[in-house]
Amino acid sequence: MARLMKTKRLIILCLALFGSLLSLKLSIAEYGDIILNSKYKSLRKHGVMDVKFPHWFHRIRFKCKVCHEDIFIIKAGANDIDMTKILNGEKCGKCHNGIIAWEPMHCPRCHAQEPGWKPGPIQNSRKEPIKDKERQRYLDGGIEPWNKGKKK
Repeated sequence: MARLMKTKRLIILCLALFGSLLSLKLSIAEYGDIILNSKYKSLRKHGVMDVKFPHWFHRIRFKCKVCHEDIFIIKAGANDIDMTKILNGEKCGKCHNGIIAWEPMHCPRCHAQEPGWKPGPIQNSRKEPIKDKERQRYLDGGIEPWNKGKKK
């Protein structure tokens, strides 16, 4: 009888452990990195790569209300983010000001995604042919800003 109880407890423990590991994997995917590249023309003009925002990194440390809806609107494409606003303490600059979090003076910390990815969560994104001719030029052997303006 005691052996049967131990076996049941072990099975329940294993199921609970499996369930918690499964939910952990799902939560990481839900709060995955997001590619921000709607201003790709300006990004290329200034010689920087697309922005890869680590949403999961922020989400596991802060509740949603810290950023949403006072700083960022929860809708893809609804937030007009640029470096001027960030440096003036708006958008990302609310926290990334050198006091709360590192200041935005290290470009590769944010501008870390190679061009050519569809905007949005990385788990839903992929390299894709872009219909915009000017944007496609950068992807198909055009001038690459990180290659000092030289053609491929």
